[in-house]
Amino acid sequence: MPPIERPSPTIEDYLGAIYTLARDQQPVYGRRLAEWMEVSPPTVTVTIQRMVRDGWVIMEPDKTIHLTDAGRVAAASLVRRHMLTELLLARVLNVPWSQVHAEADRLEHGLSAETAARVAALLDGTFEDGTVACPHGNPLPGQEDEIGQSFPLTDVPLDSEYVLCRVHEEAERDSVAMALLEEHGLLPGTRLWLRPNTTEDTDGAILLAANGVDISLTHNIARCLWVREA
Repeated sequence: MPPIERPSPTIEDYLGAIYTLARDQQPVYGRRLAEWMEVSPPTVTVTIQRMVRDGWVIMEPDKTIHLTDAGRVAAASLVRRHMLTELLLARVLNVPWSQVHAEADRLEHGLSAETAARVAALLDGTFEDGTVACPHGNPLPGQEDEIGQSFPLTDVPLDSEYVLCRVHEEAERDSVAMALLEEHGLLPGTRLWLRPNTTEDTDGAILLAANGVDISLTHNIARCLWVREA
């Protein structure tokens, strides 16, 4: 069955999650989607079955989930509307960096293609800086190659200097984590020094220095910070 013209907001959320995980070469399983969507595995199973029926995704024999061509188009549209809304909120309305994701989540599904195009035109006309990413550094659909190579902070050598490139969408969903990052100035473009962990009772904390301050981050937050060598 060919997909309907535009998926429901719930299906769009699933498509966006699958798109984002696949973008970073992460295999997409039902269990991973359940964590991302904060719903039960049976709920994901029912939803994915409906998405397979409607032509948005396919499920391989190994249970990995992949977007169809139609699903990829719909997912890219959703992600683009979300990121354009974030840019509008941050650059035009001066909404705090840590809050733009949550605000965009409330607006993205109601944004028509025509209005999204108007937002893009406004941003292009107002900010001639070659923007290819959302305020958190994640690439707009079609701009992935412009961002360059980066790696999670938890996957790079210690005792080295890096530049923070982007804060992964998984952390964007955590308002407390985002407020913490904003408070410490851990925004895209910030230089940081990843320190060796010399203490025993840190519960897996990641230690770094940025903006002249020593900072301790949980592993879950640190793995959402993607960096490149300074």
